Amino acid sequence: MTSTTSTTSTTSGPSTTETTGATVDAPALIRFRPTGLDTAPEVNALLERLGLGPFVPDGLTAFGGRNDNWAGTTTGGQQVFVKTVARAPDGSRPEIDRALAFEAAAARLPAGSPLRTPEHLGTDRAAAVSAFRLLPGARSGSEVALDGDFDEELCREAGRAIATLHAMGTPESGADPGADAAPAIDTAEAPLPPMRWLRAFPWSEVQDRSMAQIAAWKLVQDDTEAVAALHRLRERERRAPHTPAHCDLRFDQFLVHGGTLHLCDWEEFRLADPARDVGAFVGEWLFQATYSVFAPTGEATAAQDSVALGFDLAHEEIVERGAAGLRRHIPRIAAFWEGYTGCRTPDPELAERAVGFAGWHLYDRLIATAQAHAVLNPVARAAAGIGRTLLLNPAGAVTTLRLTDTTAASKPDAAPDAPPTVSPPDSVRRTDPVRRNEAALRNEAVRRTDSAPSGSSR
Repeated sequence: MTSTTSTTSTTSGPSTTETTGATVDAPALIRFRPTGLDTAPEVNALLERLGLGPFVPDGLTAFGGRNDNWAGTTTGGQQVFVKTVARAPDGSRPEIDRALAFEAAAARLPAGSPLRTPEHLGTDRAAAVSAFRLLPGARSGSEVALDGDFDEELCREAGRAIATLHAMGTPESGADPGADAAPAIDTAEAPLPPMRWLRAFPWSEVQDRSMAQIAAWKLVQDDTEAVAALHRLRERERRAPHTPAHCDLRFDQFLVHGGTLHLCDWEEFRLADPARDVGAFVGEWLFQATYSVFAPTGEATAAQDSVALGFDLAHEEIVERGAAGLRRHIPRIAAFWEGYTGCRTPDPELAERAVGFAGWHLYDRLIATAQAHAVLNPVARAAAGIGRTLLLNPAGAVTTLRLTDTTAASKPDAAPDAPPTVSPPDSVRRTDPVRRNEAALRNEAVRRTDSAPSGSSR
């Protein structure tokens, strides 16, 4: 099992590095020296209380992420993963409480459920420490995607898992007599996107952000159309039916172990719009497609590797690679949707809201990957350009992304749900609607890479 990977790295240095081409922007591929257990006595205290014995120092390691974590074998011979989470300024532990609320709800799932998660062994709520069964040899979904192994069947499996999550009952229903001991499921609005930051970036946050991140936020703030679209998306979210949701879905929250997909890191679990999770999965693939444009071969690559590559490409080659990336990844999105709709019937507007959240996800990835850089690179700008297109016209991309019923998804030349209000030029009208929308996504990405020098705020 790995921890929640994040672009905020741990303070410890890497002890070993996998030879898969990963870098700081893909921390799932890097192992770290863990924080010394002498500074975190609560870790072994929890393991001993659970009857597992303390960690054996030899072989103890950690994974990338914003939280301190440890992975290794205990004196009792158990392979365990332990992580801490930060307390809120008021001393509360909302992340631990949300994760425990998920564990209480997940305990009611039947054996063989499509939603699999590493076994929760126990939590010291006061110390904000949790222990899980380690999945030896598991690969992060980020690693699997970068290697090209996150295939359509795994995407279909992910769709079934997310649908099961969204259809999951909660302990509040009273079906579980032991659920009273668990924290109540969070009903607060998900924090992202932070709507106040769309007006102005808080001065208190500036010192913790790179220049590229500040430039990324200015890119969003100065785009009045994108800001208005985010407000519309938030309003639609408030009106939508809410379900249990992960609310922090990325490839690195998935683990592949023994050919089976697991989903982990439940610190943002809450009742929310299920379109958030669907849109995040779609957004991950679109982010991959954007970065593949600038890889030497047009294949997916780690974000850091692509920063200095491919920027001498001609406009035509960028468009060609963009089209190839979309053709390669959209079938995976379609497989996810097939798995999702095979387990759960979505509300009529979920697909359209999901496209909007996919658009926000691309902005979110732009901001997150900017942390490691002093300037905004053109690849990130391209991702933001696609995100903008999705935010401004989510309905127009539903068919392109194949978030329709599975019958329609198998027919790439199917007619759009509604005719365009303005007739396109003959050269565009002669192409099918899916390709027209693909072209719009590609062109917006290219426009963003050409719009300003790398590092400027516009």
